[in-house]
Amino acid sequence: MPHPLNPAQNRQYLALAAALTAMTVTACGGGNDDAPPPTAVAPAPSPVPAPAPAPSPYVARTVPATLTIAETDCSTARIGQTIPLNAIGEPVSAVTLTAVTWNDATANLPAYCRVDGSMDALDPNAPPIRFAVALPGAFGHRAVQLGGGGNNGSIPGLTGGGHLARGWAVLGSDSGHQGNDASWALHDEAIRNFGYMQLKKTHDAAWVIIQRLYGVKPVYSYFIGNSQGGREALTVVQRYPDDYDGVVATVPVLSFSNLTVSRVWHRIQEMPLANWVTPAKRTAISTHVVRSCDGLDGLADGVINNYIGCRQVFDVTRRSASTSPWAAIRCPNNVDPNPADTSASACLTDGQIKTMEFAHKPYVFARPVAHGNPRFDMWMPNTDPGGSGMIVSERYRGQEGATANAPVYDWLGSPHVIEGLFRSSAANPLTYMEGAMEERRQQLSSWLDSTNPDLGPYYAKGGRLIVMFGTFDSLASSGAQAQYYEALLQKMGRTAVDQIARLYVLPNGGHGLSGSNFPVNGDGQAIPTSAIPNQIDRTQLIIDWVEKNVAPPMSPTLSGGGRTMPLCSYPQYPRYKGNGLPTTQAESYECVTATAQ
Repeated sequence: MPHPLNPAQNRQYLALAAALTAMTVTACGGGNDDAPPPTAVAPAPSPVPAPAPAPSPYVARTVPATLTIAETDCSTARIGQTIPLNAIGEPVSAVTLTAVTWNDATANLPAYCRVDGSMDALDPNAPPIRFAVALPGAFGHRAVQLGGGGNNGSIPGLTGGGHLARGWAVLGSDSGHQGNDASWALHDEAIRNFGYMQLKKTHDAAWVIIQRLYGVKPVYSYFIGNSQGGREALTVVQRYPDDYDGVVATVPVLSFSNLTVSRVWHRIQEMPLANWVTPAKRTAISTHVVRSCDGLDGLADGVINNYIGCRQVFDVTRRSASTSPWAAIRCPNNVDPNPADTSASACLTDGQIKTMEFAHKPYVFARPVAHGNPRFDMWMPNTDPGGSGMIVSERYRGQEGATANAPVYDWLGSPHVIEGLFRSSAANPLTYMEGAMEERRQQLSSWLDSTNPDLGPYYAKGGRLIVMFGTFDSLASSGAQAQYYEALLQKMGRTAVDQIARLYVLPNGGHGLSGSNFPVNGDGQAIPTSAIPNQIDRTQLIIDWVEKNVAPPMSPTLSGGGRTMPLCSYPQYPRYKGNGLPTTQAESYECVTATAQ
């Protein structure tokens, strides 16, 4: 599961990209009626890709017998105190092994040797990368690298996930900074470490340590990550394909340089007081979304399975109807009779409707960023419209109606936008203007975004990839995640993608892939709430695919809460078959592709 964010992490979650991607901020202003954010337009379809050659044929590897080590082997004398610089595939100035510790077996964990280390940057002012490797007493010739969470800053827990019990070596790093201090984001080398280089450096150092301890290198190599770690998982596929056989990326914050500044765009959209969507409107918005989309999957159950169809309703660049998707709850004569109304009957003014349309349509950049990415696809409609700071309860400095002592806007790292860009605590991120400082924006996107749709080298190697996101993820941008799926399919073609990857989508799933139905269905009837099925062993799926050539189903079965549901591959969704079939069983649904609304 993604690492939970504590308050300090929440303030600096995306310190790097937010401190740097938002270096596109300028004191030119923006977001008012005279200078609105760029108008989003639907992208032109990409040409049909040429047929890809077949990937490397599957060849079963011989896995030797389990190797065992004793406490006496877990020593500096055997493992050493340094690693030569030429063993690391990205530049470092020193690699020091700082601790070698034996851990006896417990009721929950096998015995293992832990090696901690530190890698110094070339820039003497940039912080080191701290990493660790957990090496089981009984080694099964496999290793897994774990991604981080939040904005990193600590080595991930290496003893979770059952990997040591499998006999796997487990490795990870703090990505090149420690704790919640965002001063690291002032150094380009630290940014590049965070974005990608720490992944290669940690992998290569761990391989040296594994070789020294066991006398062999792993036969199979895996990477598993959620959230920030999900972005890292896609990064290693795109940048270091030869190092990994199987990768699992869950809820990846993949368009990272854009995600960090996306809420700044939102607050700029709300610069005029008339555009501010207040918390009082949350129930009305949620109810309207359910009323508009619940039945699109064949069942009025408070679950929006047909996420594609729902996007076609609420994304004005995809919508076929000429009217606003929010017209049904528009305030008569554009006058809100009761702004404090928190009920499902509350209405939206024209300015508030503009903001809701803004939140659900692509944000088009002044110039494409890394990998030719022209836009950020924001968020899919969901029943938590205020999640992760989408809706706020106060006005911020620079917004119309803000008091003289109003706070500077702060969302998951905005204070570090100020530190990284302006070098001044007096600066305001809401002075962002699209199109400024384009060279820096391109640079940061190339370091931070795991949006390269060309997985040709990983395809040729025969690597395997499983990606999964939830459509109600209000943090990691469900729209941007689906946008990457689209780009990948357009670049490589469905046949090639299906040979090496599974692109799963969990309707109604949030950032941790959990979720439940809305308490009122699309017909307006109150219904009991229950958790959606969301359990599936993605680790076992990737093992079977890599080591046995058993491909995961295109629509495997999810379980949870006494229910089952099919997990569909993008762009399909689970549609209820009807005919009175039990709604709690996967067999009552089929994965289908949405048609135009």
